[in-house]
Order: sequence, then structure tokens, then C-alpha cells
Amino acid sequence: MADTSQLTSGVAERYASSLFELALEHGAVEVVTKDLDRFQAMLDESEDLKRFVSSPVFSADDQLKAITAISEKAGISGFFANFLKVVARNRRLFALPGMIKAFRIIAANQRGEITADVTAAHALTAAQETELKAALKGVTGKDVAINVTVDPSILGGLIVKVGSRQIDTSLRTKLSTLKLALKEVG
Repeated sequence: MADTSQLTSGVAERYASSLFELALEHGAVEVVTKDLDRFQAMLDESEDLKRFVSSPVFSADDQLKAITAISEKAGISGFFANFLKVVARNRRLFALPGMIKAFRIIAANQRGEITADVTAAHALTAAQETELKAALKGVTGKDVAINVTVDPSILGGLIVKVGSRQIDTSLRTKLSTLKLALKEVG
């Protein structure tokens, strides 16, 4: 059986690449990025929207109507609104989070940046994000764009993924390591 994460990733990358090429051609990469960020924020805040996007239960027509209404309500227009409609019409909403991530990576590469995926126990302040970007730039030698995901289960610290490297300073991992060490002693 095929690995569905690979299929989703391939679909996401193709759609994101098409959106980026279209936005670049029309000088609208910044506008699309802002709309994309706005939609991602809505996804992060709404469990109902997450369920809707990932659910195969809704018909293409229902998805199209809902995405159109959501886009209008959020003030999303232009290329990204049309992109969302195409994605809904083609029943690919399940891959939308991957498309957003892939678009950000493509846009960052175009700007000469690398992207770091950061998992934190709580939302980072602007000062913390700036400090983290500076530290990562010192390590990588390139400008770094960060995608922050909040996961309270890590308890504290950060998990940072840059390319194939991962730095895990989460309290959850440290406690697991300590627990394992204590089992070996006793």
C-alpha cells in the first residue's frame, strides 16, 4: 500500500509550486503569502475548520461553497482565493496544510532563506522569534524563516528542525532521558 504522507506531500508540492509560479509571474508573492498566513491562522484557531479541511465526507460542491464563503469572510481574494477554489473543486483540501508549508519553503528558497520548523510549548513573542532567527542564522550562515507550531505536550523548551538536522531541547525529551537513566540505575 502506498504511503499516504508521500502522496499528500507530492500533491502539496505540485499545487504549491503552481501557485508560487503564478504569483511570481504576476508579482503577487507577498500578497499571496499574507493571504496564506491569514488562512493558516484561521486553521490554527479553528478545530472545525481543521476537521472540514481534512474530512472526505463533504462533496466538492460543499467544499467549494464553504471555502468561497470562508475566503470572502476573511478578506482573502485574488490568486490565493482562486487557488483555494481550485483545491476545493479538485477535492484536495486535505493537502492544504502541506501546500501552505510547501509554498513557504519555495518562497523562502527564492529569497535565499532556509526554513526552520519550530515546535514550542507556548507561542513565542516577537523578541523571542527575532532572537531565535539570529541564533539560527549564526549556525546556518543564511537568513532563516521560522514556522512556529505550538504543542503544550513538550512542556517547555523548543524542538527546531532545519533541513535534516533537529535540535530537541524540550522538557518532555529531557524528562524521558532522565526516566530512562533512572531505570538503568535501579
